[in-house]
Amino acid sequence: MSILVEEPEMAGWNADTAAGPLGAGTVTLVEGSSFCISLPNGDIHPELPHGVFFEDTRILSRWNLTVNGQPVEPLAAETKEPYRAQFAGRVPRSDGYADSPLLVERRREVGRGILEQVTVRNYSLQPVECDIRLRVEADFADLFEVKEARIQRQWEETREAGDGSLTIRGTWQDVHKGVVIAADGATATAEDLTYAVEIPPHGHWSARLSVVPTVGGKSPRAPFVHPAPGEMSPRDVRRQEWVDRIPVVRMGNRSIERTLRRSYDDLGALRIEDPDHPERVVVAAGAPWFMTLFGRDSLWASEMSLAVDPSLALGTLQTLAERQGSVVDPASEEEPGKILHEVRLGVSGGLSLGGKSAYYGSVDATPLFVMALGSLSRWGVAKETIAALLPHADRALDWIRDYGDKDGDGFVEYQRLNDQGLINQGWKDSWDGINFADGTLAEPPIALCEVQAYVHGAYMARAWMAYDDGDLELAAELRDRAARLKRRFNEQFWLPDKGYYAIALDKDKRPVDACASNMGHCLWFGLVDEDKAPLVAQRLMSPEMFSGWGVRTLASDMGAYNPASYHNGSVWPHDNAFIAAGLLRCGFVREAQRIATALLEAAEYSDGRLPELFCGFDREQFAAPVPYPTACSPQAWAATTPIFLVTSLMRYDAHVSRGGLWLDPVLPESFGDLHITNAPTGAGPVTIDASGTAGSVDKVPEGLTLHRGQRPWITDLVEQAHLRPEKRTET
Repeated sequence: MSILVEEPEMAGWNADTAAGPLGAGTVTLVEGSSFCISLPNGDIHPELPHGVFFEDTRILSRWNLTVNGQPVEPLAAETKEPYRAQFAGRVPRSDGYADSPLLVERRREVGRGILEQVTVRNYSLQPVECDIRLRVEADFADLFEVKEARIQRQWEETREAGDGSLTIRGTWQDVHKGVVIAADGATATAEDLTYAVEIPPHGHWSARLSVVPTVGGKSPRAPFVHPAPGEMSPRDVRRQEWVDRIPVVRMGNRSIERTLRRSYDDLGALRIEDPDHPERVVVAAGAPWFMTLFGRDSLWASEMSLAVDPSLALGTLQTLAERQGSVVDPASEEEPGKILHEVRLGVSGGLSLGGKSAYYGSVDATPLFVMALGSLSRWGVAKETIAALLPHADRALDWIRDYGDKDGDGFVEYQRLNDQGLINQGWKDSWDGINFADGTLAEPPIALCEVQAYVHGAYMARAWMAYDDGDLELAAELRDRAARLKRRFNEQFWLPDKGYYAIALDKDKRPVDACASNMGHCLWFGLVDEDKAPLVAQRLMSPEMFSGWGVRTLASDMGAYNPASYHNGSVWPHDNAFIAAGLLRCGFVREAQRIATALLEAAEYSDGRLPELFCGFDREQFAAPVPYPTACSPQAWAATTPIFLVTSLMRYDAHVSRGGLWLDPVLPESFGDLHITNAPTGAGPVTIDASGTAGSVDKVPEGLTLHRGQRPWITDLVEQAHLRPEKRTET
């Protein structure tokens, strides 16, 4: 995942820098595009990459609670839901005794700002006088200024104390921002909010506070709704609506069940709305730094969660389609037909999902758009809805031909169009992510192996949709284009002396000969020649690649290997999910089970939540996965990894236009029995039971037939339709 920096006058995107670690015990809460990062006692300090963020702006940079001048000593911090946490702490004694009679509870919820309830309990036999004080600051720093610890803009600040409230306004050039802190019963000054209270023996005191951003620095954007006792907050209502819509999972293995439920919760919290079309919900890339629309990340997460909620893919596709490139702009790397990389709000930004802050430096989002549309079309979405997106798919294919393959060699390459853009523009987008076996960096233009697989998948997806519509000429053209790509790929990327595929071709068309995980994606999309698949599987599962927790991004015998790097030896859950799917496609069931089991076991060490990545140390060296310091958590495609792994091992899929559901499970024995209710099909919900290699589907909707065995791959369907066009399936 990239790092984007937006300067005051122009946007610049650069992945050569990274955030400092958030710190031990850091608590991250997320809801939509808002999030909060704090210390384990609930405090926020401006010198750390912490704060309350709304629309990519830090609206709260200091939130320090003291009782009688003492900061709260942390005891426990627990995330109740992705958007709510509870903190427990105690007030240190001034007389040197260890135990304190004063305990502090903080219950925090994030939405359009935060709502917090502070409770101080007195466990002594005497009343206690307490000076309870909250020191508050808002620096309105841009998200990436905070992330990279390089805050440059100095806002002209005004602070206005009211009756139980403090309003902070900031002005920079012609931009106005503000925040209102409301604290009923508090005494407000320009610096802080205070309460002078006497807490009776074995009694308690409590107060509720809210922090809400303003519009144009003038009036509150929206009050933070305080639910009545027993009522659900708007965040709870939104979560409950999500829970009611998605499948319910029961598993014999309770640990995996917990992980799946955590994935569902995180996926629900990472949903954001298009402000122009509130009915469209898309998936943000991840917390804390990527709570926005990404091309690659949002498309992958949508694809991986089709069996949970296909509407996420539809909203993502529609939102990206409206922002599809239309002009050539070297500054943003926009090109006609290209799908954007990410959207950000800066001081000159527009809406949260559009405006001037879109960046297009991604080589793979465009073919992934076409692939995702093909996948969505199988899940029963109305034909006219898919038809409305087909012109955008065709424009994406035009980009592949006209801009993605500028030298006309049949492969899609990337090279940034300005020195502020991303150096590497595939999913391994760190500056040093693409290198030779000796560690030498590859020079652009670079053609990544997995990007060719995505392009092949895009050709096949659009070819099948063309056959489905009766456009045999377009279908045949795309089929032939895919066949040429596959033949040339296996000729130029295969390294016969090494027994694996090059990660890329460099500017001189030399194979970049590092052994990397990228080739596993090629298995999934049918780009690998049948005779080469066993060698690829063997290499992916070798001790140099498989850490015991998952497949490393780079083999340990490569020159650039570093188990604690971002892309050169770490383990990424989503990467492994695609590898497992590819292994299953090629018949390597045991290997896929081994990867899935390892990842789901790794999730146990982080409360059921897989992070964006973890370090690639061998499992025999460390008994638990070693965290990567700046990994996003929750992160969209990591959250969808458990869902995709289990769905892949169920070999469960739908093709509603062909009237079929497919189920042919190969679940490891350790998973136990699997029972899923309310599983969507596009034609109605079903109930699924699976255990080992046995499976059944109850309440199959009318017009659908349950099949055992693997759903026919799109490549097979295209080939069948080409050979027998008169027998193509009508939809």
